[in-house]
Amino acid sequence: METAQARSLTALGPDDPDDGEEGRRQRGLAIAALVPIKRNRLGYQVPSQSNNGSYVVNLDDDPFCSCPDFEKRQEPCKHVFATSYALQRETCNRDWQREDPEDTETITERKSYWQIYNLAQVNEQEMLGILLRDLCNTVPQAPQEGRGKGRPPHPLGDMILACALKVYFEKSGRRNQTNLRNAAAAGLMEKYPSFTTVFRYMENPALTPILHNLIERSAQPLTAVETDFAADASGFSTSVHDRWFSDKWGSGSKQKKAHARYLKVHLMCGVQTNVITRAIITDADSHDGQHLTELVKSTGKNFEVREVMADKAYLSGANLRLVSEVGATPLIPFKSNSKARYNEGRNRGSEEAVIWNLCYHYFKLNQEEFKARYHKRSNVESTFSAVKAKFGGRLLSKREDAQVNEVLLKLLCHNICVLIHAFYKLGIRAEFKPEEERELGLAA
Repeated sequence: METAQARSLTALGPDDPDDGEEGRRQRGLAIAALVPIKRNRLGYQVPSQSNNGSYVVNLDDDPFCSCPDFEKRQEPCKHVFATSYALQRETCNRDWQREDPEDTETITERKSYWQIYNLAQVNEQEMLGILLRDLCNTVPQAPQEGRGKGRPPHPLGDMILACALKVYFEKSGRRNQTNLRNAAAAGLMEKYPSFTTVFRYMENPALTPILHNLIERSAQPLTAVETDFAADASGFSTSVHDRWFSDKWGSGSKQKKAHARYLKVHLMCGVQTNVITRAIITDADSHDGQHLTELVKSTGKNFEVREVMADKAYLSGANLRLVSEVGATPLIPFKSNSKARYNEGRNRGSEEAVIWNLCYHYFKLNQEEFKARYHKRSNVESTFSAVKAKFGGRLLSKREDAQVNEVLLKLLCHNICVLIHAFYKLGIRAEFKPEEERELGLAA
């Protein structure tokens, strides 16, 4: 008992018991893990465990150490073993960092990524104005029949561009005037509008369907890249608050409470570039699952949809059947109480029940494969995070119509930034051609 206690207390001390080569190996392993071993011109420098300086170790053909134990025995001591373990650890670390025969490919990819990122960020502001200008040129001017005398209205494309720049720079209408003057000087618009005109256009509900269309059109240059899509919803807070009174502690006294209203954004994005293909703006209480139909159908008009990822809020037989009808694989996890639908009464053997059972058994029997494919859904979370981090998660507008348009302008600016990155990374050039002339009914 005393011998074991002495060994445990003096395992790294100067009075180590002579417990043979295995004991020295164990103490050498402990030294290599606890103290730094440095190379010098004589070999390696190993600190003494009694704090009396250090010993010199050389691991050439004949190992050598300047400690008393090695001088006495002329056999490998704990310092020799510690140095050997330290060198093996360094070699393993180098091999681990170089998983491939040559790490040059990984280094090249990392360097290439940062080169692309730097180019996209440095040129983003200039290219965003040009791409927005080309995209807004596809919007025909609203007819002005029946207007009386007075100042002619601004072109509709110019006003959409002005509203987008206000959202992109996250400025108030008044402070954004400098950006609009710079845009007009650069030839992006005929003349810059006043901040009151920008407010009036953002508050116009007729602008909403136009912005929806521009978001979809801005995603079309990436049709050859995106085949897998993810859906989710998130909220954007406003400066408007709801207030109510609540009973406190069950007594007759009431406490005044308030919370900020927020709009709920349902969107579908590609998992490769995070481009937004369709967005729906609703109130905060709207359920996620009921909007998957429109998201999938709108995306399917412009893209070849192969996989659709969504969380459990979208789980329903109708949604699984809808995704399957467009030729895609639904990757929606089942809930813990979900069951196969073999006994559905009138619905037994229906197409919806068959698809439910196929997805259910695939989810239950292929967990690892399902998780590997479903993991791509995290890209929709990244999309929301990027939009809020870059353009703000709080809406500055006060009126509801203006808040909806402000959210859509944030999503439009995000798509333009995605196109800029895709230009430098994939060489994809975004070209927008004007649509056929049609009445928009947007009054200035």
